Amino acid sequence: MSIEANIQAVQKRIARAAKRAGRSPGDVTLVAASKTVSPSGIRSAVGTGLRHFGENRVQEAAGKMDDLTDLRPDLIWHMVGHLQTNKAGAALNLFDIIESVDSLRLARALSARAEKPLPILLEVNVAAEASKTGFSPGELTSAVPKISGLPHLRVLGLMTIAPPAPDPEDARPVFRTLKGLAGSLGLNVLSMGMSEDFEVAVEEGATLVRVGRAIFGERKV
Repeated sequence: MSIEANIQAVQKRIARAAKRAGRSPGDVTLVAASKTVSPSGIRSAVGTGLRHFGENRVQEAAGKMDDLTDLRPDLIWHMVGHLQTNKAGAALNLFDIIESVDSLRLARALSARAEKPLPILLEVNVAAEASKTGFSPGELTSAVPKISGLPHLRVLGLMTIAPPAPDPEDARPVFRTLKGLAGSLGLNVLSMGMSEDFEVAVEEGATLVRVGRAIFGERKV
């Protein structure tokens, strides 16, 4: 299937999942995860009306954005991968929102370099996976006020990645936990759900879903 057809199929699945949960499909934003995707592939997605794109690496994103400068005013770029503190300044020049703020140290680095309000999400390692970074649920109560008090940062909500599992239903407790954490902190934006489990994420309250493979096909290594 073409990128255009894949996007239509994903959007229909989002709409059905939202309706099952009694939500409006318009409350869910599709972020096309474009890691390893060529600029031409991104252009194809833009042609369908998509405006939100997520990248994992600063250097790769910079190269693509150079090829897409004509589209830049219309696009919203999300940093969704692990961001090293020493690349905070470069990321600020590229991205409109940083979804993967996984430590107080990174938040301070972004705040120190930002010259205008920066929307961010705090990454939460809900399942306590050793292979993933992020705040533990127990750290959020103290971390959110500290980060919210830093200049130029706007904490919009939380982000998580569910552990890989053969059954999307296995991700439901992770997404439900993240929603509960966000609610307890007065945060409204929830970035959760990827190609394998975005429908479950929508049912559990996701406002952003990050979908790559279901749109662009298998990633090139």
